[in-house]
Amino acid sequence: MATTAELWVNDVHGQINRTRVRRIEQPTDLEAVRRVIGEAASRAEAVAIAGGRHAMGGQQFVSDGVLLDTSRLDRLLAFDPDRGTVEFEAGIQWPALVARLREAQGGSPGWGIWQKQTGGDRMSLGGAISANAHGRVLTRRPMIGDVESLVLVGPDGELRRCDRNENADLFGLVVGGYGLFGVIVSATLRLAPRVKLRRDVELLPVSGLASGFERRVAAGHLYGDFQFDHRLERGVFSTYAPVDDERPVPQDQRALTDANWRDLIYLAHADKVKAFEAYASHYLATNGQLYWSDTMQLSPYFDGYHVDLDRRLGATAPASELLTELYVPRPRLIEFLREARDDFERKGVDLIYGTIRIIERDEETVIPWAREAYAGVIFNLHTVHTADGIAHSAAAFQRLIDMAIRYGGSFYLTYHRFARPDQVLACYPRFPEFLRRKRAHDPHEVFQSDWYRHYRDAFQR
Repeated sequence: MATTAELWVNDVHGQINRTRVRRIEQPTDLEAVRRVIGEAASRAEAVAIAGGRHAMGGQQFVSDGVLLDTSRLDRLLAFDPDRGTVEFEAGIQWPALVARLREAQGGSPGWGIWQKQTGGDRMSLGGAISANAHGRVLTRRPMIGDVESLVLVGPDGELRRCDRNENADLFGLVVGGYGLFGVIVSATLRLAPRVKLRRDVELLPVSGLASGFERRVAAGHLYGDFQFDHRLERGVFSTYAPVDDERPVPQDQRALTDANWRDLIYLAHADKVKAFEAYASHYLATNGQLYWSDTMQLSPYFDGYHVDLDRRLGATAPASELLTELYVPRPRLIEFLREARDDFERKGVDLIYGTIRIIERDEETVIPWAREAYAGVIFNLHTVHTADGIAHSAAAFQRLIDMAIRYGGSFYLTYHRFARPDQVLACYPRFPEFLRRKRAHDPHEVFQSDWYRHYRDAFQR
């Protein structure tokens, strides 16, 4: 159904992408998707594709265009327990995907997801593929490593199956292509054996992290990350190792309540030392607890949490945490962190929290962010929604990208569009080719976004 009144939309987390759209379409099946695309193309309207609306760079919105909302495309289409694959419609969000996959297997599910984005659950499968997302899984590539195939409706309304053999060139463009080549209507995922895991937690200085990951990977741990303090000096290192499935998962394990999470978020703004102490204390107390490998990856997110937080902090202007993710070769991680810490102190950058993970090389996408086996560092910066506040964070992000480039690294395109064209080119040398192939596949630019327009225009100057 189309909505035709003047509409404004925004991303869920960053809240700096307020965009006016002509209408919102919510197709419920393949033919409805094709109809929306055909009608938009006949009217010379641009179409942007949105799932959970969490992308912060403006990839899911296009000003004065059509917003194709995939959230009602959420069915399980096929499950193959012998091959360990499942096909879902691409608008499904992770909690429903995990639940329906378990339901399809009855009382003793043997298969689960390999990975999903962290930090929230109400994000779509199609969005994860379009951003080539990653999670806390160790020794594995980004999302493309989990995608067996996908079904795409292109700008001509035609249906194309894309995998590593059929339409292989398009497959490498669509995964990590930010919705610019068509609507992913369904995808087949490679599944992981669903196993029981033990959480192993320790407090580490950042200097011990590289050896810590090596040690845990060698011991067979499957998932893990490192949550560092605001000084970038130490952090909570949590990894997950398989255990005997016969061991029961207790019902009364320690866990943070919603109120605990909100208090931690408040402390991360008001008293960073106390916040880290509380966070570390909780996680150390969960050392040895048991989890299932699929549901362990689910995590809460509180829509609009910053409105209440601003009120609690007595803020005079709205704010949010803007994210950036940098990648550096693992041997250079400590140097990068030290330089970032010094920069934050000199420039007054308000770091709220951050995470370090490891990722393996992606050799399949046209614009890969994981060009080699990297350490990925996520920074969440408190950003006041004024011109000066946004410019302050944008400048910090640009300096961080310059640092990553000097260390032979890269950055994630998903979280913002503050990167300069020279930075994009240094980290994504095939980006001009990506833009050319987008125009070749979609010569009338049916599929657009404000993110796309920004970089298309920047590279045409």
